[in-house]
Amino acid sequence: MKGKIGLEEHFAIQETLGDSERYFPKDVWPKFSARIMDLMKFRLEEMDEYGMEMMILSLNSPAIQAIYDPARAAEVARIANDTMAEAISRNPKRFRGFAALPMQDVDAAIKEMHRAVKELGCVGILVNGYSQVGDENSWKYLDDPIYEPFWTEVEKLDVPFYMHPRDAMPCNAHTTDGHPWLVGAAWTFGVETATHTLRLLCSGLWDRHPNLKYILGHLGETLPFCIWRVDSRIARERRGVPAKRPLYEYMAENFYFTTSGQFRTPALWNTLMEFGSSHVLFATDFPFEEVGDACVWFDNCTLGDTDKELIGRTNSIELFKLTDL
Repeated sequence: MKGKIGLEEHFAIQETLGDSERYFPKDVWPKFSARIMDLMKFRLEEMDEYGMEMMILSLNSPAIQAIYDPARAAEVARIANDTMAEAISRNPKRFRGFAALPMQDVDAAIKEMHRAVKELGCVGILVNGYSQVGDENSWKYLDDPIYEPFWTEVEKLDVPFYMHPRDAMPCNAHTTDGHPWLVGAAWTFGVETATHTLRLLCSGLWDRHPNLKYILGHLGETLPFCIWRVDSRIARERRGVPAKRPLYEYMAENFYFTTSGQFRTPALWNTLMEFGSSHVLFATDFPFEEVGDACVWFDNCTLGDTDKELIGRTNSIELFKLTDL
C-alpha cells in the first residue's frame, strides 16, 4: 500500500540520545544512534522504499520524563520541539510531530503544549509515562490531581494524546531481577504503560473530559485482550473506583491503537474485533523496529483494501486533521 502514515516514529537530540543506549549491544549502538538522530536522508529513503508518505515524529524515551529538574526538563523539551519543527519545515509533506512536554511542572507543560501546537504546528502530544521530579525515586503518574488543568487544556486544544512506554520506577522494577532480557520493549514497557492507562481510566478522567482522544502503541499494550476481565472483576469488587462506566466503554469511544512494534496479524485482528478498524492506525516504532518489517507485514496481512486504507492512512488524516494530504 502506498501513502502510509506512521505515528510512532522516533528521533533523538543530543540531550536525550543516551536514554536509548542501554537497550542496544555496543556493536549495534553506533548504527542505531546515527539513525535516530537522522531527520533527513536515511529516514526519507526508507519511507520511499516502503510506501510511507509521512512520519509523525516523536522524541525517544524516557527523555524529558526522566529529567529530575523541572527547569531543565522544560529547557530540553523546548530544544526537542524546536529541532523537530525545523525538520518538519524542511519536509512538511513528509513529517509532522508530537510535542514533548515537561510534565514535572504542570504550568510549564501547558505553556509548552500551547506553543508547540499553536506556533510550531504539532498535531498531538506524546508523553513517556510518569515523570520523575526532584530525584530518581520520586514520580508523578498522570492521574494525579495536579494534572487536572493539563487535561482540561488538552481537551480544549482538541489534539490527541499518545501514552508512550517507559520502564517502571527502579524501586518498583524488581519483578525482573535476574532476567534483564525482559526489561524494556520485550515486556516491562507494556506492563508499565497498560497499568498507567488503567489508572487513568479508573480515575474518571473520561467522565470529566469526554472528548479526550488517547493513543496507545503496540496494539494497545495488551489491554484489548485483557479489558473484559478487568471490567468483570471491578464490577464485582468496585472498591470505590471513581470511574462511572465500564472501562471498555471509554476505550471504545476515545482510544486509538497503533501497530507500532507489533507486527502480528492475530493480535491485529483481536484489536479490530474489540474496537473496529476506525480505531487502529499504522505505525512502525522506527528505529527501534525496521520500517521494512512493519510495512511488508502490513501490506501483506489478511485485511481487505478498505480496512488497509483506513488503518494505513485515512484514520490518521482524520484524527490529526491532516487536511493538506
